[in-house]
Amino acid sequence: MEGGPPRSGLGPRPALAPRRALGSGLDRDDALIVAAGLGVLLVFVVAEWRIAGGVGLPLDDSWIHVRLATNLARGRGFAVNPGEPVAASTAPLWTLLLALGVAAGLSGLVAAKALGALAYGATALLTRRVARAAGLGRGPALAAGLAAVGLGRLAWGALSGMEVPLCAALVAAGALAVLADRPWTASVALGLATLARPEAGLLIPLHAVAAGRVGAALARAGLAGLLLVPAALFNLATVGRIVPATVAAKVEGGLLGRVEGIAGAWRIGGDRALAYLAEWGRLLLTDHWALPVLAAVGLATLGGSRLRWLLLALLLHPVASGLLAPYRGPAFQTGRYSSHLLPLALVLAAAGLERVLAHVPERGLRAAVLVALGAGVLWGLGPAARDYGWGVENITAMQVHLGRWVATHTAPDAVLAVNDIGALSYFGDRRIVDLMGLATPAILPYRRQGPTGIARFVGTACPDYLVIFPAWFPELAARGDRFRPVERVRLAHNVVAGAAEMVVYETIWRRDRADRVPCGRALARVAVARPDPTPSCRVPVSGIREGAAARRHLA
Repeated sequence: MEGGPPRSGLGPRPALAPRRALGSGLDRDDALIVAAGLGVLLVFVVAEWRIAGGVGLPLDDSWIHVRLATNLARGRGFAVNPGEPVAASTAPLWTLLLALGVAAGLSGLVAAKALGALAYGATALLTRRVARAAGLGRGPALAAGLAAVGLGRLAWGALSGMEVPLCAALVAAGALAVLADRPWTASVALGLATLARPEAGLLIPLHAVAAGRVGAALARAGLAGLLLVPAALFNLATVGRIVPATVAAKVEGGLLGRVEGIAGAWRIGGDRALAYLAEWGRLLLTDHWALPVLAAVGLATLGGSRLRWLLLALLLHPVASGLLAPYRGPAFQTGRYSSHLLPLALVLAAAGLERVLAHVPERGLRAAVLVALGAGVLWGLGPAARDYGWGVENITAMQVHLGRWVATHTAPDAVLAVNDIGALSYFGDRRIVDLMGLATPAILPYRRQGPTGIARFVGTACPDYLVIFPAWFPELAARGDRFRPVERVRLAHNVVAGAAEMVVYETIWRRDRADRVPCGRALARVAVARPDPTPSCRVPVSGIREGAAARRHLA
């Protein structure tokens, strides 16, 4: 057994609440949560149609999942390029579930939206049950469930085509199993959560430590780890690393960066850990102005519960991310690297709310507190929905448009070297060479050499076309003797794309050109001031610019 007996007063109350919450069916509070969730999603869909003019996905990464899932469902392997398996997904469980949807006859887009919405609803219903299982009253538990559908970034995750709601639901399921004294179920849930988002792996050792005995701790960790073995073996077979190519290509320091040979990896990791901790606090304040305060108050109620070890992840997550494998912070891309912890944060905040309300004697004042908290949730929905709509607009206007252009303007056997592999590979359906290394891990040693190494790799790959952000690869874009621009998209209001402009370049190696240069001829060395032994083509944080998307087509 974990933890001590239930405390009196303001602590957890019903001793049978964990079992009852775990096995209970749907009730009126659940119906209210589902109805509220549908209303929130409607707000997002309306914003999507108003801004983007149709249904889409707000990240190119979402289209990577769809491409992988579609190829897998059609017997082409877990691959971006059919028949070339590669660990190009940081969330393999999500990709596999999408593949099941595609195999069942759904389009990749419909499967992504449907699964995301279902996982979003499950997250909220489970969050409410976790709160009840922790001994909170009906009102605070309902508030936790409503907040789970009301927070903008969880709603964004529902429609994003990303793994965000799946991982959050599995973390909530693991927490519920912990409270119900079902450690093996919790291990399975947390292991699956790690397959949905690797940052959730931090919860596995915390769950193990909660066992209190070495043997039991090893058993818990071992069961969760066993679920990760197939993915690790696939990574080794296709990438030569225990982590997927998506991690190896993006890491910028810390422990994994040291393994990858990045100079100053430990210093970078330490700096990022501190920066991420501050960013995490700001992100929680952005979610809701009262969330960090109520969560801190809630520690007085749940700090001694069975949930206490998992709750430590709320503090350790940003530090561990910085020290182990820093890339972008907790707030990056609507906080998708950290949203899986929101069920825990919301339950903790609900406990704080219950404690605060117990010290407010007047009924009218208690109602005013609840209204203020509800207004804070509603206040954030408008901006979140607009950002989602602009994300869909950006990706549709740029990557989806260029993918369709590729499908109609290039030969079926054309090879494209690209820096965004999702929509270009899904809609273009051409073989791609990934300049970032997610789907082409062979480029990673060249990327460590900076622009010169990347140019050398392009010279050996001899693609027919380059499709790149010139801002990321200025040396390649400047080689007019090698690459001729033939199509261009520029976003005047860029919210999510890595740069405002993406260009298609025809290369001197295009196979149907009469003056084609034979592949194998070395690409001349790109003049740079000083080659950088660490990756220099890092993805810049995109800014926000005013205006609508504009395209300029080149002859």
